[in-house]
Amino acid sequence: MSKLTKNQKIAYAKVEAGKAYKLSEAAALLKEITFTKFDASVDIDVRLGVDPRKANQMVRGVVTLPHGTGKQVRVLVLCTPRKGGRSTGCRRRLRRLGRVCRQDQVRLD
Repeated sequence: MSKLTKNQKIAYAKVEAGKAYKLSEAAALLKEITFTKFDASVDIDVRLGVDPRKANQMVRGVVTLPHGTGKQVRVLVLCTPRKGGRSTGCRRRLRRLGRVCRQDQVRLD
């Protein structure tokens, strides 16, 4: 078995084994014992007391987050102009898009 790190020992000392924490307490404790420098994910296990093998006790649902996923979706499509009647309009749009990107008016991820 591997040894516990200093941060793991500190985290285990703050958590009481066998105690059922309320959601607000658990979130506060989690923020207190987190030592990572990035946004980590958290898994939650909930015991519902149902038998998933029985059809009438299946648990299904969708949860919408109160603030969405937090990211705004932006789509940028760069294409070559078509040959034909629309080519001049496409060229104008591509030139304008290039100007906008050079002036940093559009943030790309």
